[in-house]
Amino acid sequence: MKKKKNTLGEQLAFLSVNYSVYVAELFQALVSARDSGKATCAELLIEYRGTIKKEAIFLITKNNAVIVQFRVAEERLLEKNIHFENWMQTDKIRKQVAKKNTSQQSSLIEGLRIGMKKVNLEANVLETPEPAVVHTHFGANAKVVNAIIGDSSGKIKLCLWNELANTVTVGDTIQIKNATVAAFRGERQLRIGKSGSLNVLQNSAAAKIEQNKDISKNVIYT
Repeated sequence: MKKKKNTLGEQLAFLSVNYSVYVAELFQALVSARDSGKATCAELLIEYRGTIKKEAIFLITKNNAVIVQFRVAEERLLEKNIHFENWMQTDKIRKQVAKKNTSQQSSLIEGLRIGMKKVNLEANVLETPEPAVVHTHFGANAKVVNAIIGDSSGKIKLCLWNELANTVTVGDTIQIKNATVAAFRGERQLRIGKSGSLNVLQNSAAAKIEQNKDISKNVIYT
């Protein structure tokens, strides 16, 4: 039986997982390459090789090594308002993400992709807006804080519900385990489910006290 070809969404989703690039950026790189002949997305080079039967042919390489060549219907490159997060939510991609993360011990924010699970990382709390009260599907009210956390590679929104909403403050260093990367209105979001955990490794207030102690030790009184 003839093997079924991967769809455009599957092609780009697999590349997103395996080469740590955003699927939306990959799609835009295809559009740019179709217009100018070549485009780059992180370390990937996308080349337009011509059109046959209204299908554009693209070759993707990394460091001169061929990764994949595939065709895309010209009309698909003209589509707007694509929900790219849906491309990352198929069973095939979930399995690929799980396989990719099997040996993963710790992540950097830059490498987080929608659909990733069992994410472990350490980061600093950059922003903590006032908690909002939302009405859930179950008819109850819940408190949520969408904090912004960051490390040396980038930033991401961290969604904290109910009892977790007041656990962090700006300046804290936190450790997150078994989190999930989801999408909300097209934006990456880190979520801590029932199996996840959040620990404050260094509290900002405690850090300031220690800093003041160190300063006082070095003061010379005359």
